[in-house]
Amino acid sequence: MPSGHLIKLDSHHMTTYNSPAMHKVIHSERLRQALQARGWTQKTLATELGVTAQAVTNWIKGDDFPRPDKLLKLATTLKLGFADLVDSRKANRPIIAFRKKGAAKTTDEHVLKATAMGSLLKPLVPFLPVFKSLRVQAPSPSIEYNALQATASEVRDRIGLGAEAALPYEHLIEQFRNNAAVIVPVLWGEKKNHKNALHILLPEEQITFIFLNLDTRIEDFKFWMAHELAHVYTPDLAGTDEGEDFADALAGALLFPRAIASAAYAKAIKHESAHGQISELQAYAEEHEISLFTVFQQVNGYAKASGLDLLSCRELEIHKIRNSQRGKLVSEMLFEPIPAEPVAYIAASQNVFRSEFFPALQRMIKSGGPGAGYVQQVMDISHRDAVELYVELSK
Repeated sequence: MPSGHLIKLDSHHMTTYNSPAMHKVIHSERLRQALQARGWTQKTLATELGVTAQAVTNWIKGDDFPRPDKLLKLATTLKLGFADLVDSRKANRPIIAFRKKGAAKTTDEHVLKATAMGSLLKPLVPFLPVFKSLRVQAPSPSIEYNALQATASEVRDRIGLGAEAALPYEHLIEQFRNNAAVIVPVLWGEKKNHKNALHILLPEEQITFIFLNLDTRIEDFKFWMAHELAHVYTPDLAGTDEGEDFADALAGALLFPRAIASAAYAKAIKHESAHGQISELQAYAEEHEISLFTVFQQVNGYAKASGLDLLSCRELEIHKIRNSQRGKLVSEMLFEPIPAEPVAYIAASQNVFRSEFFPALQRMIKSGGPGAGYVQQVMDISHRDAVELYVELSK
């Protein structure tokens, strides 16, 4: 089978996607070392965290594990990263991948917070519907041009889309559902959050939660959805640089595959000026509702793979124009007025994105489960927004 092609795997063949169930424990020796370095006792730490001394003792003994908010406070108080604080040999911890904003830097605190969200999501899993065991994976993902195009073509065939058709993001949604990936549409604001998408894989449960920020431009949103779908197809690479490279490459190939890139190249190369070439690329970007930079990358990728001259326009020019001409926010396209009311937001999550997240959360709440604080932490939203959602879901 050519490298990068997708195959269907049942649960028997997905052993590498799963890992043994293990109890999370604090790395007691490193915690003790951190306390000694500060001259603190366990009681001092308990006071700093607002917990009992017995709670700290239980963490160190491995009899209990901190709640996500206490875990985050423990890490920041002792200035320890998650890898230092939690014994990775005994932790079936969530696997995290971010889709960051621009040059945003992912810190240990970001990772710890996302990992805590993953831990919080585990109790929600029993309230989700049972997903089918037959799923799709790319067993040998490759960014080599021909292999990548073959994989993209296979995905487009699966969703019933022609080789030259524009790809609406709605066409990708069923692929997430078919592969036990729960889309969680969120309203994180256009500039307030360091990330625009968050991928949380729960290895033991074989469930993936994908948080997608609706307060993003349509051209970026489509790319992130395609990028996240690539992660779903390659669970073994989740959280790795190799996985990120493949996800970026497949997203571009899905949105602007070889057949379209070839036609765009033929039109653009006729122009001697960079301005003329960019005008041709812009027309394609607008038609397909994708980034001008994605079009530029895919056209030049096609040229290089075909042994043709690259376009004369430069990446710096492309970025400058791209940043000055942006599409609408997805939230603006979905909701009127803005900000969305909880009932409209929940309805769009289910009707547009076919998300099982809110129905599961509602079942959990009505079963006597958690309060608004849980909603706030598991969705990384403000307390006010969490309360409004909780009230709506409690009806």
